[in-house]
Amino acid sequence: MLKVTKFGGSSLASAEQFKKVASIVLADKTRRYVVPSAPGKRHKQDTKITDMLYQCYEETAKKGEISPVFEDIKERYSSIIEGLELDLDLEKDFEIIKLSFLARAGRDYAASRGEYLNGKILAKYLGFDFIDAAEVIFFNNDGSFDAEKTNDVLSERLKNSDYAVIPGFYGVMPNDTIKTFSRGGSDITGAIVARAASADEYENWTDVSGFMIADPRIVDNPKSIDVITYRELRELSYMGATVLHEDAIFPVKKAGIPIHIKNTNAPDDEGTLIVTHTDKKSSSNVITGIAGKKDFTVLTLEKDMMNEEKGFGRRLLQVLERNDMSFEHLPSGIDTMSVVVSDKELEGKEDIIISELLQLTSPDSISIEKNIALIAVVGRGMKNVKGTAASVFMALAENDINIRMIDQGSSELNIIVGVDNADFEKSIRTIYAKLVK
Repeated sequence: MLKVTKFGGSSLASAEQFKKVASIVLADKTRRYVVPSAPGKRHKQDTKITDMLYQCYEETAKKGEISPVFEDIKERYSSIIEGLELDLDLEKDFEIIKLSFLARAGRDYAASRGEYLNGKILAKYLGFDFIDAAEVIFFNNDGSFDAEKTNDVLSERLKNSDYAVIPGFYGVMPNDTIKTFSRGGSDITGAIVARAASADEYENWTDVSGFMIADPRIVDNPKSIDVITYRELRELSYMGATVLHEDAIFPVKKAGIPIHIKNTNAPDDEGTLIVTHTDKKSSSNVITGIAGKKDFTVLTLEKDMMNEEKGFGRRLLQVLERNDMSFEHLPSGIDTMSVVVSDKELEGKEDIIISELLQLTSPDSISIEKNIALIAVVGRGMKNVKGTAASVFMALAENDINIRMIDQGSSELNIIVGVDNADFEKSIRTIYAKLVK
């Protein structure tokens, strides 16, 4: 058994949190490789180290002298080292960082130092090897991640370390400059390490006990999800659920490695297990989760005998492609076809889109519905239970919520409804109350 563990910023925000992490890691000898984030907030009014590094770099670049924030960053790490009573001196590292900031090494370099320094501290505290991510994680010249080179090099490197800490969030470009993943990218690093190590499980430790069925900011005390498939996670992440970085799914999914979301502050909680496939129902509920996003527009084209007109859908999508737009959903009927786009993508292009659609598709009519929120009801169990969609629609109707759009995939994994932006939160609470026992 081999586990790769990733700890988020809140899990490593202070010396006290470091001690919790060490207790978790050292309690299980199969937790052999650890991926840390940079220190997060210690309290609501606090600032994340990554944000401090960005600020410090920008002020230094602007003034040509090191920003006063640099001393605040040093103090933050010093307080962790002192709190852990570690014999560790990072002064040489800070001097290199200072000179690199003055030489304008780049925003990615600046941001990456949060994980780099935290990784050094954690490796020392655990007694593990330290592997700099810049030596084992690679990007291509165009900035895309080089998955296969990384996997080859990292796999070989891990063979020489029984226990190691690999900082998250960054790697290196072919010209030796530092490149970061998008914010939250330590999740991705953890998945990359899990694949390279051929891990049996990738544990992702954060400040919540796994996925909730619905957003706790909308639904009071929602139930947790015990088991979820990668497909379900993909649907919920895309629709706004944000416990795990969306790109972190792919390296471990490819290798068939389960992800276990756990809570650093409540390590005995079961958390959420993410798997490739399971026949197990999620708790006693038909659905696995509910998620959604606001601010969409639905363009609907009507035309008699549309179903017999070859190339109609292709011409519609060509208009979007020509105007550098993507679409979210494409619900259709015999004589109607709708395309759902984000308000942000349509902004400033509405007139030209309508004009080109009229010219290329010659519809009988085009209608536009704005300020639409999309809500996805996701669950592998829905295909085996009759009436789930009817329950959703009835619950919304009984609460005076008008459904503006319906889209259900043939896999019966999810049901998507469109409602007015103003009804978004009410709709999620209504569906949750109806379907979650």
